Amino acid sequence: MPRPQLRSTAAVFTTLSAIAATSILSGQSVAEPFSTAPCALHRTAAHHSEGVDTWNAAYARPRGAVDAVMIFLSFPDNTPSTTPTELTADHFPATSRFFERASYGRFTLRVHPLKRWLRMPRPSSAYAIRRDWSAPDRAAYLRDAFAAADPDVDFSRYDVVYFVADPDAPGVDSDATKVVNLDTPVHLDGTDVRRVVTVFEKHPPDRLVLAHETGHVFDLPDLYHRPVDGKGDWDTYVGDWDLMGSQFGLSPDLFAWHKWRLGWLDPRQVVCVRGDGTTRLTLEPLEAGPDTPTQGLAGAPAFGLGHGTKLAVVRTGPDSVLAFEARDSAGNDRSGCREGILVYRVRGAAESGGGPVEVIDAHPHTEACWETSVYPPLADAPVSLGESFTVPGDGVKIEVEGRTASGAWTVAITPTLKD
Repeated sequence: MPRPQLRSTAAVFTTLSAIAATSILSGQSVAEPFSTAPCALHRTAAHHSEGVDTWNAAYARPRGAVDAVMIFLSFPDNTPSTTPTELTADHFPATSRFFERASYGRFTLRVHPLKRWLRMPRPSSAYAIRRDWSAPDRAAYLRDAFAAADPDVDFSRYDVVYFVADPDAPGVDSDATKVVNLDTPVHLDGTDVRRVVTVFEKHPPDRLVLAHETGHVFDLPDLYHRPVDGKGDWDTYVGDWDLMGSQFGLSPDLFAWHKWRLGWLDPRQVVCVRGDGTTRLTLEPLEAGPDTPTQGLAGAPAFGLGHGTKLAVVRTGPDSVLAFEARDSAGNDRSGCREGILVYRVRGAAESGGGPVEVIDAHPHTEACWETSVYPPLADAPVSLGESFTVPGDGVKIEVEGRTASGAWTVAITPTLKD
């Protein structure tokens, strides 16, 4: 039995009339202290800033158990040929498993799907659904979606809201899946809904697409480069190396920098490299958690990783750092093309989609895995065992000296090279 409707449909319409679909919440006035490490970039007003010194309290924190509701919307112009159960299985448990591995078990995404379709009042074609959706059309869609869901959903129970459209409806465009930030939160059931994930995926969907969109719910930026004319390569900034760049990447685990931001790394697992001398340290593979088997030097499974250093950082300016992390072909990166020490630049003031993270290619004259990589020129970006690499323009040298019996990488980092 549907629960009693807690507010009138007219009130929902009034609230949603203020929605600006492309607006964002900077959250500067509600930032919470997070880290004071010397290499922690400051959070800026940029959308999804990569700053780690504070957490934007307008976003849910992905730590512990977080509950999500999945709401299924049908339209008068089509009878669904799939079921809510089938569409739930398209995304779960794959999405939850990705985050459980990425967070080393510190974050669990619990989905609560509705068991039936909820009917929208207008045909799917009436909403003009597309990737670059107009604000009025998207606002109308959300207005109707909230009104349809309110009798059945207690929004106060959930931190994440997925509106899943009938994938076979004639007006549904699978390229339109994205997070919508609400300039004016929708107040339902005593809680403010600040953002929703609008899902228009075909059945079956694109790989890990919901994990990518859920990353935005937790304040992670888009790392791909969108060409002005929509043509050309989208993956020139980070290639295969982070889910927020491409959900199709061979190594989609989140960067260690993002895991630091999200609270999945302890402060002692991040080393700030300072001074002009050489610092030697051991970097555990990003993919390895406390109970994750990795390959030892003899090829046999080795355990015991998961609590050591995951990220080394060199400050290069007021708003920029170089980050160093070890990437193996395991866990979320089990399809990885190359292993080694990945080097990337982070800028705290860069906007989402504007290159806040850029992978630095240690092998700029070669490429790899051309048949499977989203961007082969960066597929062989890591510094391999026995190699050294000096970051162009920054004079920072990384030497990969060896591997321990447990599979960790031993490296030497020299921040400022001497003549």
